[in-house]
Amino acid sequence: MSRSISILGATGSVGTSTLDLIRRDAKDWRVVALTANCNVAELAALAKEFRAEIAVVADESCLNDLRAALDGSGIEAAGGKRALCEAAARPVDITVAAIVGCAGLGPVMAAIEQGGTIALANKEALVSAGEVMTAAVAKHGAMLLPVDSEHNAIFQCLEGGRIEDVRWITLTASGGPLRTVEDLSAVTPEQAVAHPNWDMGAKISVDSATMFNKGLELIEAHHLFPVGLDRIRIVVHPQSVIHSMVEYRDGSTLAQLGPSDMRVPIASCLAWPQRMDTPCEPLDLPAIGELGFFQPDEQRFPATRLAREAAEAGGAAPAVLNAANEVAVAAFLDRKIPFSRISLLVERVLTEGNLPDAPRSLDEVLMVDDASRKRATEMLELA
Repeated sequence: MSRSISILGATGSVGTSTLDLIRRDAKDWRVVALTANCNVAELAALAKEFRAEIAVVADESCLNDLRAALDGSGIEAAGGKRALCEAAARPVDITVAAIVGCAGLGPVMAAIEQGGTIALANKEALVSAGEVMTAAVAKHGAMLLPVDSEHNAIFQCLEGGRIEDVRWITLTASGGPLRTVEDLSAVTPEQAVAHPNWDMGAKISVDSATMFNKGLELIEAHHLFPVGLDRIRIVVHPQSVIHSMVEYRDGSTLAQLGPSDMRVPIASCLAWPQRMDTPCEPLDLPAIGELGFFQPDEQRFPATRLAREAAEAGGAAPAVLNAANEVAVAAFLDRKIPFSRISLLVERVLTEGNLPDAPRSLDEVLMVDDASRKRATEMLELA
């Protein structure tokens, strides 16, 4: 019996990895919706290959091109934010939520409100709207399965265990491509996106270089695995072999190991609670030889400290942090600010002393996000 699936962000790294797995067992899947921002050619090709029911571009200005590309295929074409949410709301067995940034908030919430299973690769959704989103999951009986390799590792290590028996959750971090670079002020976008272990998009690659990715993951873990912030720690592990660990009160530590390939955690979600084959090469531990572990350097990379402080403050602070970081990363990639100013800008927006009240709905989260982006942009222009 085939299972139905929608993929939000089908042309990104997580989306294409998901479709690669589906392609290998196409008879087992029925693709309902595929979405992209404005990558019309690739989206149309994928929609035709997988016989999707609907293809959606978030950028409505690309809709006419999408309609032309799908002409005669029988595949419905739609565009704009509303169409994105309507596609996400179509009932399916599993929705892969892989839209980067706060742009994915509305579609993720639409999928949650259907009460289905959501494989969540959009960490910003839980960072910015953690309380709102977890409340919606409980209300609608939805199931969140984490796609991020670290959170998926924790999820696997918790199977068969009790959350109240957890002593520590340890998020591992590669340290990114700049861990040993001395002069961070001279780092170029090309250096920042050249991750040594993972093939990812530009934004998440820069986040890995600044360590904001790990800070956002700490906040996400706080919402997914309610053990308390004081029991979630970060360890730099350059080899990216151990994807995270859970230590129990009896002293046992369970770790999930695997290759640096997103198809592994994606497959875990697609097949849950069972397993499925992947084309990934098994680990060759003798060839790897040694595994190293280091404390994060929060002097040079303050992002994890800022994220923990935002999580401890609660309310709107995580949403403000995320919005400011998205503005700062975009400015860096556009060569408007040096790498070293990304964290400085986020800290200025966070600490200027007029944080908004805690958002109580998705609309309020989006208002906080919009206001924080405007403030971060103002600070960029004033500098």
